[in-house]
Amino acid sequence: MPDTIFHKIIRREIPADIVFEDEHMIAFRDIAPQAPVHVLFVPKVDFATLNEVPGSEAAVIGRLATAAARYAKQQGFAEDGYRIVMNCNGDGGQTVFQIHLHLLAGAPLGHFGTPGG
Repeated sequence: MPDTIFHKIIRREIPADIVFEDEHMIAFRDIAPQAPVHVLFVPKVDFATLNEVPGSEAAVIGRLATAAARYAKQQGFAEDGYRIVMNCNGDGGQTVFQIHLHLLAGAPLGHFGTPGG
């Protein structure tokens, strides 16, 4: 798998505003936020897209989602609400080919499928 910017962040070769890290993942603020809170949760295992994650590794996705939920609770915006998003491949909006989860919060985010939301 090609080296990505996320691999370089994990290895501390480039700086990032890291908000969480454990043996399974790292989480850091997005450099081009799409909401007042925009944090990326990136596993430390290599899968370029969600399509490549085998059923035997489903826990990787669960860890990302539960870490995002814990972060939302710790930061005090879980009750107001937040969105988690995983993009897959180009048409799905994926630009860095290492799976990752976006946590967006801090303002009303609107609804999918409606103009302006």
